[in-house]
Amino acid sequence: MENPPLIAIMVSNRKSRKRVLKLHQWYHNLNVKLYAFTPADIIWKEQRIIGLSLTNGIWKQLSFPFPHVVYNQCFNKKLITIRRLENAIGKNNCFNNINFFNKWDVYNLLKNSSLNSYVPDTFSYNKVNIVELLKNNKLVYIKPCYGSQGKSVYRVESMNTGDIHISLHSLKPTYICRKNEDLQWKLDKVLKAEKYVVQQGINIHQVDGHYFDIRVLVQKGIIGEWMVSTIACRIAYENYFNTSMCKTVNDVTEILPRLYSPEKTNEFIQLLNEVSVRAAKVVETHMGSLGELSVDFVVDEHSNLWIIELNGKPQKKIFEDMNYFKDKELIYSRPIEYAYYLSLSSNN
Repeated sequence: MENPPLIAIMVSNRKSRKRVLKLHQWYHNLNVKLYAFTPADIIWKEQRIIGLSLTNGIWKQLSFPFPHVVYNQCFNKKLITIRRLENAIGKNNCFNNINFFNKWDVYNLLKNSSLNSYVPDTFSYNKVNIVELLKNNKLVYIKPCYGSQGKSVYRVESMNTGDIHISLHSLKPTYICRKNEDLQWKLDKVLKAEKYVVQQGINIHQVDGHYFDIRVLVQKGIIGEWMVSTIACRIAYENYFNTSMCKTVNDVTEILPRLYSPEKTNEFIQLLNEVSVRAAKVVETHMGSLGELSVDFVVDEHSNLWIIELNGKPQKKIFEDMNYFKDKELIYSRPIEYAYYLSLSSNN
C-alpha cells in the first residue's frame, strides 16, 4: 500500500468518537490513518463514511472511503452492520464482531473445552431447582445472561436458621426468604422477565476481609497472536461481594504476595496468563473475529483458580485506576497494532 492503512473505530454514538479516538491516537506509533464513526455515519450507497479524525493537529469531521480494517467498539449483540461492512471490506477485516457476550453461551464453550476444571457449575435459571441446588451448595449467584458491570447480580445463601438471604451488591440481605416461604416464587418476583444463569458459589479467599477478583486483559498485537497486556485485582468495599463497585484497583503483583509466597505468586501469575490466553482462543473459535477481551477470576479458600466470566468489551478505565499503572500505552496501542497487522495480511 502506497498510502498508510486506513483504520476506523466504530463507536455507538458521536459523543464517544473523540474520547475513544484520542486514547488510541496518542499511544500508537504506526504509520496509519485513524478515524472514528458510528453505524449511522455509514453512507452505504456511496461506500463512504462520515468520520472524525485528527488532521494536522485539528479535529475534523470528514467524508472517508471505507477503511481497510474496522475495530468495533459498539457494545453489540447483533451483527447486521458488521456483516455488511465485512461484505464491503473483507470478512477478516472487522474485529470484536460480537462483544456483548451471553454468559450461558460462554459457560458452555468453556465447559466443553480443556478449561472445564476452571469453570464453576452453571445452570440456566429456568431449568434448575434452586432449592435443591442450595441443599448441596449453600451459596449460588444469579446473573443476567447479558449483564455487565455487576448489575443485577444476586447472591443467594442458605443460612443455618433455614432462612435464605438474597443480596444485591452488599452481603446485607436485600430480601429474606423465611424457611416456610416459596423461594422460587420470591426469586421470580425479584428477577422479573430477563434471562439469568445460576452459578455455583465459590468461597472466595479474601484480602484483609475484603472480597476481590482478578481481571486479566488479553489482546492481540502486531503479530496477530493473543497475549496478556495487564492483570488487575479489584478489591470490593467492606461487606460487599460485588467487585464492580470496588474500593481500589491494584496490580496483581501488589495483592497476591500478601496471600502467598513468592514462588506461589509466580505460579499463579503464570497460570493466569496461560488460562486467559486459552480462554480467549476457545471463545474466539465460536464468536468470530476478536482482538481483545478480559477474563475475570476468583481464588477460593483452597487456592484454586476459577473463571467467573469473560467480557468482550473490557473497560480499560478499570486498569487506569491502578496505582502507578505502567501499561497504559500497551492497552491502547495493541488494538491498533492488530488492526495494522490485519491491513497488511489482507493485502498480501
